[in-house]
Amino acid sequence: MELSRWIKMATLIFLFAFVTGREPKVKARHKVQLPLYDPTLTKTMVEYASAVYMSDLTELFYWTCSRCDGLTKGFEMIELIVDVRHCLQAFVGVAKNLNATVIAFRGTQESSLQNWVSDLYWKQLDLKYPGMDDAMVHQGFYTAYHNTTLRPAILSAIQRVKELYGDIQVMVTGHSMGGAMAAFCGLDLTVNLGIPNIQVTTLGQPRIGNAAFASCYSRLVPNTIRVTNNHDIVPHLPPYYTHFPQKTYHHFPREVWLYNIGIGSFVLRVEKLCDDSGEDPSCSRSVSGNSITDHLEYYGVRLGCDDDRPCKIVLDPYLAPFASQDSEGNFILSRNLSAPALKMNGESTHFSSPL
Repeated sequence: MELSRWIKMATLIFLFAFVTGREPKVKARHKVQLPLYDPTLTKTMVEYASAVYMSDLTELFYWTCSRCDGLTKGFEMIELIVDVRHCLQAFVGVAKNLNATVIAFRGTQESSLQNWVSDLYWKQLDLKYPGMDDAMVHQGFYTAYHNTTLRPAILSAIQRVKELYGDIQVMVTGHSMGGAMAAFCGLDLTVNLGIPNIQVTTLGQPRIGNAAFASCYSRLVPNTIRVTNNHDIVPHLPPYYTHFPQKTYHHFPREVWLYNIGIGSFVLRVEKLCDDSGEDPSCSRSVSGNSITDHLEYYGVRLGCDDDRPCKIVLDPYLAPFASQDSEGNFILSRNLSAPALKMNGESTHFSSPL
């Protein structure tokens, strides 16, 4: 009995030393060209990432929702995509003040966030993209973008925007799991569609691939800003194991870490630009990731749904001319910009998916 106790004690000491020991350096495959950080543009992308959470699809489609103002005022919706089966939502439209196509992905809803964090599935799969040898990615996040209604609808919308506006800049954003999908979308548009200079902004994004993936991603989609906030729990997931640098999940750059300094009522918000490793030990990795509250607000903007019911949707029946639906109930609201828009009626349909 005594021997068994000492064996357990020795095992715990070994594991502690193993996890907290000196971190081996990962040799970079290329010189990373870090993007410039534009605070105003980043805050604009935060507002788009917030708006995509709205459950009133009528207000979102017409861009009249409570979050459809401020830096995003005048946005023109092209397609609003709702994958009811997987509880996913995204939109594509044109921001004329940015002269850009904006794509936004909704993240995990607050009511299910705690379960999502505890049940996160870590399995990796090989990424079959050209020139990305040894790259492995998170199966669940990859599937959420590639194997649902979202990807084909987004590619179709981008083609429509191109026909209407030509080759304008493409900007992609998302929060939480939406940030993971935004990163995969930016990579997809770069590698498979050949769209240059994709701008990606993610907020509270989890790790989505191994070190080989992070290295390739930063080379292919260099204009990426990955914002983390104080003790936000999600950027710390899946865990980073320092002694398995090639196999463990690994963030890509460029991280911008938001944190507070000060005493009492004198608090200063710091926006720290992190190094090119993706895992800067002086940024979010320098603190414990233990806060869901820090995950739900970035730059003073709420990120999450206003309603606690999962996958709730509010839809005006007069939007039917804009809607197409598949056999599984997933639907797309698509605007023909050459035709006049229908005026909203006061009646709305309220329903929730069975998920």
